[in-house]
Amino acid sequence: VHMSAGRERWYRILFWLAAIYDLTLGIVFLFFYRPVFEALGIEDTLPEHTSFLSLIAAFLFVIGIAYVFIARGDLVRNRDLIAVGALYKLAYFSVALWYLIGGVYPHIVFFVVFGLADLAFLIAMVECWWFVRRLGDAGAAQ
Repeated sequence: VHMSAGRERWYRILFWLAAIYDLTLGIVFLFFYRPVFEALGIEDTLPEHTSFLSLIAAFLFVIGIAYVFIARGDLVRNRDLIAVGALYKLAYFSVALWYLIGGVYPHIVFFVVFGLADLAFLIAMVECWWFVRRLGDAGAAQ
C-alpha cells in the first residue's frame, strides 16, 4: 500500500480546510456569537449565561489547531489524531441531526450549513483514516 502524491495533497488540503473552518467558527462564536444569533433572528434563544457557548467555541478553536497539526505533519503517524478529528465531526453532525429530527432546532442554518459541512468532513476524514491506518499497519508488518 502506497500513498500517491495526489492523494497526500488531497488529505493535506482537507485538513487545512477543516482547520480554517473550525478556527474561524471558534473565533466567531467566541467573540461574536450575539451578532450571529441576531442576524439569524434567534437572539431570544441565547441563554442568560453564555459560558457554554464560549467553551464550545474554544473547543472548536482547539480542534482547528489539531487539524493544522494533521495537515502539516506525518499523516500515518497522526492517524489517531485523524480519528479524533473525525469523531468530533461525527459528534456535531449527530447532535445536529438529533435536534433537527426532534424539531427543537433554533435555526435551520445550524444543520444545513454546519451539520452538512461536518458530515462531508466526517466522510472524507474517515476515508483518510482508513487509508493511513492501512499504511501504518503495512509499515508495522515490515
